[in-house]
Amino acid sequence: MTINLFFTSLQSHPTLPTPMIKTLIFDLDNCLAPAIQVGEALYQPAFEAIRDSNSGALSDDQLAESFAAIWNAPFDSVADRFNYSEAMRQAGQRVFVSLEVSGSMEGYGDLAVLQELSQKRFLVTSGYRRLQESKVDALGIRSLFESVYVDELEAPKRVGKRAYFERILEESKLSSREVLVIGDNPRSEIAAGNQIGIQTIQTLRPGIERTTAATFHVQSLRELVDLIERLDSGIH
Repeated sequence: MTINLFFTSLQSHPTLPTPMIKTLIFDLDNCLAPAIQVGEALYQPAFEAIRDSNSGALSDDQLAESFAAIWNAPFDSVADRFNYSEAMRQAGQRVFVSLEVSGSMEGYGDLAVLQELSQKRFLVTSGYRRLQESKVDALGIRSLFESVYVDELEAPKRVGKRAYFERILEESKLSSREVLVIGDNPRSEIAAGNQIGIQTIQTLRPGIERTTAATFHVQSLRELVDLIERLDSGIH
C-alpha cells in the first residue's frame, strides 16, 4: 500500500523540466533598433571629417560605399574593409566619440516582447560608448536588461564581444548551452557566440542579409519567443 501511494504521488505531482535556455544576450543595432534611426544628419560631421582626411586614398564612390557600410558594422571594421588611412581613422573617431542621440527612439515595433521573456537578458553592443549608451536611453530599454555592456571602439585595449560573453557565462555560472546570442552581424556577435559554443540567432530585420553562420534565424522577437519555447521542449 505504501509503495502504491508513493507511485500515485509521483504521478500526481510530476517533476517539471527545467528550462534549458536561461539567459539571452542581445545585440543593439539592427537587432533591437535600426542603426540609421538615429538620423543620418548625426553622422554627417564624422563623414565630412573622414572625407576631408581622405587625400585621394579612396574615390568618391568608395567613400560613399564605406559610409553606407558604417550603418551596418562598427567603424573600425569598416575602416579595415575599405583600407582607411590612419588619418581617416583618427578623423572619424575624433567625431564619433562625441556623438550622442538627443530625444527618443522607437526601435523596431516588437520591443515590448522583451518584457515577456522569462530568461535573464543582457545587452552587448559594439560602438562608441557615449553614442551607444545614448541609444539605449533614447529607446528606454535599459531596465529590461540585467546589464548593458559596451564593447568600446575607443578603448586603448578593446576586448571584443567574445570577452563580454565569456564574462556573462562565468559570472552567471552558466554553460554555453544555457545561453542564446541574438543579433544581426555574422562578423560580430554571431562569430563571437559561435567561437565559444553558444547557439546564435540572426535577426533578419529589413535589409539584413541572411548568413549561414547563425544556428537559427528569426524575423521578429515574436518568432524568437516561439523558437525558445521549441528549444526548451526539445523541438528544433
